[in-house]
Amino acid sequence: MRSGYDYTRSVSTGRSGSATSPERSRSGVQSIDRAVALLRCFTPQRPRLGVSALARLTGLSTSTTFRLLAALQANGVVRQVNGPSYELGPLLLQLADTVMSGFDLRETALPVMRALRDATDETVGLHVLLPNLTRSVVDQAESRQPLRRTYTEIGEPIPLHQGAPGKLLLAHLPERDLEEVLSRPHARATPSTPIEPDELRALLPVIRERGYSISLGERVPGIRTVAAAIRDHTGRVMASLSVSGPEIRMPEERLHEIGALTRESAGQISHLLGAADE
Repeated sequence: MRSGYDYTRSVSTGRSGSATSPERSRSGVQSIDRAVALLRCFTPQRPRLGVSALARLTGLSTSTTFRLLAALQANGVVRQVNGPSYELGPLLLQLADTVMSGFDLRETALPVMRALRDATDETVGLHVLLPNLTRSVVDQAESRQPLRRTYTEIGEPIPLHQGAPGKLLLAHLPERDLEEVLSRPHARATPSTPIEPDELRALLPVIRERGYSISLGERVPGIRTVAAAIRDHTGRVMASLSVSGPEIRMPEERLHEIGALTRESAGQISHLLGAADE
């Protein structure tokens, strides 16, 4: 994944060019410990925190907290939002992507994704649930049609209320996490994006009942999408599989036909990941 950050750092040496002194080494370890303590403060229930809150939670001074946050922000580990608040940053999304690769999700899913792409002749996407209760596109099997959906935001966080893959994940969240997401302010990506908590809540039983969700231009104008759940070996919904295409090729009847195919393909991936057959 491409990044705008340079994560390479040179090793400090003494005047004679020797290795870092023990005192400096201990200081470096302490800084790492403190930085990790700051990162542990961010949870799905606390996705954004200010300097004062972080200092209180860790027991660090405000000045030390601010200094560490500045260093973490410079390296993409956190980012500043809404003025004085911070949230986890793009480097952690990249590292999470690496962890997902280690679990072979994409390697396992890709043959099934390509088969579904060939069966529908539309773009197939793979979306994972992120720790901050957003989603991210991690791979795609792109349609060969001249007019097609192409994901350009690989690795970027996307709110769960925007689009079929996010609504599918939203429908399978634990109650506490669901309430956390519904309590957040929701922005419209298009005029069709559902943003009211009651409206979103009413969609979820339907999604769970039929096994797939539908989006009619809710995130990208003119694009229609269906998505189904991928489960891990514990039965937890960890990702969603989607099929997207221009609305001219995706009338309602075809959406439901593709929805059934997508649900079947997601079940195949879930089985390969060790999930029990439903």
